[in-house]
Formats: sequence, structure tokens, C-alpha cells
Amino acid sequence: MNNIFDKIREQIYSVVQKAFNACEQKGTLPNIQVGELSVEVPRERDFGDFSTNVAMQVSKQAKLPPRKTAELLLNEFDFTGTYIDRTEIAGPGFINFYLKKDWLYDCLHIIQEKKEKYGEVDLGKGLKVNVEFVSANPTGPLHMGNARGGALGDCLASVLKKAGYDVTREFYINDAGNQIEKFGISLEARYLQLVFGEDKVSFPEDGYHGEDIMDHARAYFDRHGASLMDVPAEERRRILVDFALPINIRKIREILSTYGIDYDVWFSEKSLHENGDVKKAIGYLTEKGYTIEKDGAIWLNGEKLGLEKDEVLIRNNGVPTYMAADIAYHYNKLITRGFDLAIDLWGADHHGHVARMKAAITPFGLKKEQLEIVIFQLVRLFRNGELARMSKRTGKAIALEDLLEEVGKDAARFFFNLKSSGSHLDFDLDLAVKQSNDNPVFYVQYAHARICSLLRKLAEEGITGKPIYEVDLTLLKEKEEIELMRKLSEYPEEIALSAKTLEPSRLTRYVMEVAASFHSFYNACRVKGEEEKLMMARLLLVDCTRIVIKNILELIKIDAPEKM
Repeated sequence: MNNIFDKIREQIYSVVQKAFNACEQKGTLPNIQVGELSVEVPRERDFGDFSTNVAMQVSKQAKLPPRKTAELLLNEFDFTGTYIDRTEIAGPGFINFYLKKDWLYDCLHIIQEKKEKYGEVDLGKGLKVNVEFVSANPTGPLHMGNARGGALGDCLASVLKKAGYDVTREFYINDAGNQIEKFGISLEARYLQLVFGEDKVSFPEDGYHGEDIMDHARAYFDRHGASLMDVPAEERRRILVDFALPINIRKIREILSTYGIDYDVWFSEKSLHENGDVKKAIGYLTEKGYTIEKDGAIWLNGEKLGLEKDEVLIRNNGVPTYMAADIAYHYNKLITRGFDLAIDLWGADHHGHVARMKAAITPFGLKKEQLEIVIFQLVRLFRNGELARMSKRTGKAIALEDLLEEVGKDAARFFFNLKSSGSHLDFDLDLAVKQSNDNPVFYVQYAHARICSLLRKLAEEGITGKPIYEVDLTLLKEKEEIELMRKLSEYPEEIALSAKTLEPSRLTRYVMEVAASFHSFYNACRVKGEEEKLMMARLLLVDCTRIVIKNILELIKIDAPEKM
């Protein structure tokens, strides 16, 4: 068993169920259906290792005050063959379980046996999940929102895979619609300025003003000159888009790969229009009575889907909206390609689209729960204690490429995962490059390097760890040793909770706690120079800590350095 918490929960459930049966036989309690037992780890160590509120759960069935029910159960508890040492009743009827230290020692056995597989759980049972994230408009560079969404999405995909899901990472290329039309108009304006002179051709106010647009136009002009003056304007824009768009997409792929993100699928929005998927999806909705016509346009019937208002699907000029393509895209994911669950990561500005999208998939026989949408909040960058809005290099908004140059992949990914997706994030650029324990990524990486250094120096002196079955783990009883073992035991549980809540930031905070527990242990408990049996036990605990820290850093694609 990889997750020792599951084994403990099973033991507690068995002990509780047998106690209920014994009470029923004695007539002190009626027949009680326990159902799913809630077993939690108390926040305060004084309240035991695990706790259950079962006496409160069954109070109506028992027809007794919860505390009285708990007392009756305690009289019947049998801990034979379990980790449980003793129990106490707390507050209105909580039952707190205090365990023997054997479970912590057994956890070290599991870590040593599983090594890089330690932490894996089978929560997903092979369900097919599509995680779609970043999906930036390919008309310009990636920005801070894309950077945060990228770190959260990629780490979430890794967590879900570790939790037993069959995960596909996907980038949805917005290569159709208004933004591509605007891209073409902007490219054409810059191209015409190169042909006739900048003062002769006005640039559209709502066009894309970035230098990259001028770079694309100049690159085409340098190769082909004024050849596009002989073709109609619409074709000229298409040719310029076909030239520039692949360059942008290739650059996005390269930057994201540098950021540690490699996708399984790059899905083209344009393909949904070309292969008839959009038309097919809207046709199906119309056939089933989920659309209405008004003002010459086709609308999604909001009233029939329990929405506040109708949504335009096909404009009165016959052009599909983004909503129409989005419906077709999710139909493609969940029905055509057969994913059991689609998870989309969207910026906070898309919050209003969530209910509409979840409702829009239900006419196809899908459940709202098959589409999970994670909304992540904005990022603010700070430098020298002040808001940093501009790039030193370009004088414009800081792009992901700029950020990676300044702080590197590890700091960027770690910092973007420090807070839950729903929280606003302040990113301190100075702290991210600081070589001190104030910098959380440095703090964690230093813990790993410190362990590797210790193991290396001992090995140079001929001191290496023994197989775990030869090590007396019962010698590990100092409070810092116990706390570190407890912390290491939580890793599979953290994976499961991160997957259930779709919050990979839990792991980033957890690995900081592991590092803190290790540093406390290292400062309080000597390894080298102790009596050999104790040294071997501590050496094994140190190695287990190395395994856990490395596993987490590799999971979130951050380097685990052996020297710093």
C-alpha cells in the first residue's frame, strides 16, 4: 500500500464498525448504518494523530447525545493488530486516535520500497482527463496571465497523473475568429506602410501595436517585396496571416517548452470550422430545440438551459461566434475523442462564461460535472518594492520570455504555484533571484542539496546506509524525527487532496513544510558521529527526505540540485 493513511483509515473504520456491532448485541445502541466514515488529521497534535466525528454523524440513529455514544463505543474498542495505541473523547463527541510509532516506521519502509513511485495513488482509476491550459491568442507574446495559467495547468496535469488519471495536456490554438481578422488587418497596415511609407498609411486604432507585427511585415517584405500589391486585400491579409501565424505558434511552443511545458495535443480552432464540427454542433442544438432565432441571428436558448440570458451562436451575417466554436470544441473533447473529464484553466476575465459553458454541454447528454473550469486570478509583478509594469528591454508589458530571462524557470514555476488559483498573486522579482532562505524555491532546493552533500561526504568517509530491514527505526524518537516522519507520510495524501480540489499549489506549500521539518531535524539531531545504530536510522530518514523532496520537485518540473 502506497498511502499509509488509507491503511490507518481502514483500521479505524474496522475498529469503529466492530464496536457498533458489539453495542448492538449488548443492546446499548440500536442497529446503526455508519456509511462513509469521516477520518481527519487534527490540526493540533494534542488532539491525536487521527480523529472522527462518527458519534455526531449517527446521533439521530443512536438517539443519544454524541458524547454518550462515543463513550459506549470506546468501551468496545479492540485495537489488536492495528497501529492504534489509545483513544480519547474530545469536545461534543469527537473520538481522537493516538497511534503507536510503528506507522511512521512503516512509512519509511514504503518510501524506500517505492522510491520515485512514492506518492502515487489510484484515485483516478485510469479515467481519461483532458487538461487544457494557456491557449493564448497566437497573435502576440505570452503574458503574465499565460505564465500563471501555464504553471498551474502543467502542475495540475502532473498531479492528476500521479493520482491515477490518464492525462492529456492540450493547447487550444485560437487561430480563427475576430483576433485573427484583427491580426491580418494589423499585418496588412504595417506591410502597406513599408511599401508606401509610414506617413501615407494610417494604422487601425484597435489593431495590434506590438513590435512583433512590424517584424513580421518587414520579414515578409524583405523576402517578397511589394508582390502583395497585385492581390485583393482579403487575400493579402490571409497570405500575411499564413506567413506570420506559424512563426508565432512555433515561438509559443519554444517558450513554453523552456518553461517546462510540453503538450500532447495542439488543437486548432480553425479545424472545427473547416471540418464542419461547429455547424454540426449548432445543428444538433437547433434540432433538439435549444436555439432560437431573433434579429436574423441564431441564439442559444438561455431560459431552456437555466441561464440568465440567451447567447448568440451564429451572427446575422452567418459568422459563428466564439461561443459556438467553444461548444463544438467541448463536444469534440468529451464525445468525439471520448474524454471522461475536461478541465479548462481560464483567467478571471472569463468567470462569466463558466455557467454558460457547463450548461451548453448538457443537451448532448453530458453532465455539467464532466467539465471542470479552474479560474485563476491576476498576477502583479514587483521590483524594488514597486509595481513593475514594463519590460526593461521592450518598454512594454512584461512577457513570459522576459520573466524567464530574469528569474529562470524554477523560480517562475514555484512562485506561480505558491497560492491557490483563486487567490491574487504578488510576484516579487527581487526575492525570486535571492540566494537566501527568504526565497522559498531556494529554501527547498537548498534542503535537497544539503541532504545530497551530507550523503556524499559520509560516503567519502566510507559511511553508507544499510538496507532498511537491518536498521533499527525505533531509535527515531526525538520530536524533530517524529515530526519529519509525520511530514513525509503526508505526501500521498497531499497528492490525493491536490487532485480532488484541483489545487496543485498544495504541493508547493507542502514541500516547503518538508524542507522546514528537515532543517529543524538537521539542526537538532546529529547524523555523523552518533552511535552506529542511531546514525544508520537517521541516515535512512535523511535519504527518505531526499526521495520525497526530489519526487515533488520533479513532479512540478523544478530542478532538484545536488550541489548549490
